[in-house]
Amino acid sequence: MSERRKSYPFDQIEPKWQAIWDERQIFHAPNPGEKNFDPAKPKFYILDMFPYPSGAGLHVGHPEGYTATDIVARYKRMRGFNVLHPMGWDAFGLPAEQYAIKSGQHPAITTRQNVAKFKSQLKRIGFSYDWQREINTTDPRYYKWTQWIFLRLYHSWFNPKSNKAEPISTYRGENPENVRLAYVADAPVNWCPELGTVLANEEVVDGKSEIGGFPVVRRPMRQWMLRITKFAQRLLDELDALDWPEGIKLLQRNWIGRSEGAEIQFQVAQVSNLRTIENGKLETCPTIRVFTTRPDTLYGATYMVLAPEHSLVDLVVTEEQWPAVREYRERAARKSDLERTDLAKEKTGVFTGAYAINPANNDKIPIWTADYVLLGYGTGAIMGVPAHDVRDLEFARKFG
Repeated sequence: MSERRKSYPFDQIEPKWQAIWDERQIFHAPNPGEKNFDPAKPKFYILDMFPYPSGAGLHVGHPEGYTATDIVARYKRMRGFNVLHPMGWDAFGLPAEQYAIKSGQHPAITTRQNVAKFKSQLKRIGFSYDWQREINTTDPRYYKWTQWIFLRLYHSWFNPKSNKAEPISTYRGENPENVRLAYVADAPVNWCPELGTVLANEEVVDGKSEIGGFPVVRRPMRQWMLRITKFAQRLLDELDALDWPEGIKLLQRNWIGRSEGAEIQFQVAQVSNLRTIENGKLETCPTIRVFTTRPDTLYGATYMVLAPEHSLVDLVVTEEQWPAVREYRERAARKSDLERTDLAKEKTGVFTGAYAINPANNDKIPIWTADYVLLGYGTGAIMGVPAHDVRDLEFARKFG
């Protein structure tokens, strides 16, 4: 092989210089008072998403993302910045728990082994991390701060006047429990009996857990919630000052998902097949509350849809329709929110047998239940306006 085409001797050069980097702590970001700290240097903090240290080691997606941030970190150092570029391990998780159950080995042991493997692989690649600042989410010295943050949220409320969180002791309303940023509520979740835990939508595939392939069902459960929507407007306002590409900002705005609109009350005209209220006497009937960003389309509402988990389904369904509704609910309970809201999936639903009154024209419109409506989004009920919404049009065409 010619000298020009001679391969790069990784095994000779890389270990030598990586050893020098470690010995001299080249990538350490000094703190005030430490050797080589220069207060005149501008600071730059660059943080990667911490990997989950599985037994399989790194996969190609890890260095793909870490290479980009490492380029930026090295560039900033060469430009005279004091760069803080740490690495850590997101080590809590179902895989570690399941492996411990199956093997009988304490998860702390396997986690330490997996972390050592990941760290060795990252060092061999040559990333410029400050390993003095390595953290592990299973370390009590780390997760005590997660607990501290939770307690701060629990003891705080969002003050719309100051547009920030304040101590709950400053709240002057009647019931402070109703405004705490951390609170307990009943909400539908993805429950996996075999794993004994709640799963995120991304952890459910075709009605089964991603880990283990166990059945997953939707069920209401009492759990801790955070009032993050209170910060929606502030998050949107502060996006403008960020030096981010506009495409990324748009993704963030869509994720925040703040909507402006109106709530509309639809009174139910028929309840459980027991009676039909006539002559305008509707005050004894329940009402269905919907949120819409287009109240101007109310005249075009030709049907309503309740989420399968909505409490009003039990109240309005007729005796004849109850078997079909019950079966549909059971099928919907085996789907994640991502599966239910997939725009490409075929629309499904069942008529409850009940009707509501459109307040704009007093027309009687049918009430359906369908899984593309989520209980946790909006009010868990929608008005169907086929003339102004593609999904509503698809549903109307299919079910007439």
